Amino acid sequence: MSEVKQEVKQFYDQIGWKLVGADLYQNARYEDLRPVARQYIHECHLRVMRHLSPSGRFLLDAGSGPVQYPEYLEYSRGYGYRVCADISLTALQEARKRLGERGLYVVADVANLPFEAEVFDGVVSLHTIHHLPEEEHLGAFRELYRVLARGKKAVVVNGWSASRWMNYFEPLIRAANRLRHVFARLGWIVVETGDEANDAPGRQGSRPRKGESAPKGTFTNKHDAEWVRKEVGRYMPVEILVWRSVTVRFMRALIHPRLGGRVLLRLLYALEERYPRYFGEHGKYPLIVIQKPEEADSVP
Repeated sequence: MSEVKQEVKQFYDQIGWKLVGADLYQNARYEDLRPVARQYIHECHLRVMRHLSPSGRFLLDAGSGPVQYPEYLEYSRGYGYRVCADISLTALQEARKRLGERGLYVVADVANLPFEAEVFDGVVSLHTIHHLPEEEHLGAFRELYRVLARGKKAVVVNGWSASRWMNYFEPLIRAANRLRHVFARLGWIVVETGDEANDAPGRQGSRPRKGESAPKGTFTNKHDAEWVRKEVGRYMPVEILVWRSVTVRFMRALIHPRLGGRVLLRLLYALEERYPRYFGEHGKYPLIVIQKPEEADSVP
C-alpha cells in the first residue's frame, strides 16, 4: 500500500469515522448540518438517485465510508445488496450497523477493485477518488466502468481543484468571516464548533473549541472539468452535471436563518436545476455520470 493510501486509511480508521455523537462522525465537521441548510443539502444528496437504475441485484458503493447520511441509504433501496468497498475497516464496520444483511462489505482499493467485469447494476463513488495518488485517478474511473453492467450508469461525486463560481464570492466570504470574528470577540455572537470550517481556501477542518487540538485533515488531489472530459472521456462516455455548487465555507459565511438563508438556498437550488451543466463545471462539486452502452467494448 502506498504512503498516501496508508495515510488516508489511518485518518479514516482513527479520526474521520470516529463517532462524536449519535450517528455523527468527526468527518461531519466538513459538512453544513445547520437547520437553515438542511433542505438544500438533502436535495443535493438525492440528485444521485436520478441517474441510477432504481433497482437491480448489486449496487457498488466505491469508497462507501459508513454510509453516513440518510439520503445515502436511499440509493440502494431497490437493490438486492449494496456492496460497500472501502480501504477503511472502521468505515465498513459502521456501514454494517446501517445496512445489516442488505450489505456486503469488502476491504478494497477503488483503483484496483476485486470484482468481475460488468457485475454491478449501479455504481456510486462519493468524495473518494480525490484521496488517491494523482496517477491512479484515471485508473479508478476505468475500474468503475469495468465493473459496471452494460446499459447501466455510475455516478461519481468529487470536488474540483478550483471553482469559478466560488471565486466570484471570495471577497464577500472573507468580509463576512472578518465581521463574524469581530462580533465574536465583542461577545455579540457565539461561534459554534464547525461554523468556521475551511476559513481559508484549501484548508480542511474547523476551528476547535478552546482546549481542543485542531483536527488534522487527510490527503486530497483534485482535477478540473477539462481533465475529466479529456482523460476520462477518452475511455468512456461522461456527462458533467451539478451535485452542489457551493462550499460549506460559503454557506457558513453567507447563509443565515435571520438573513433569508433558506430563501437564498431555494433560489440557488432552482438555478442549479435550470443550468446543471454550468454549475457542474463551474461550481465546486460536480456529479459525473458515466453510462455504459448496451454494446460496450472492453475497457482498453
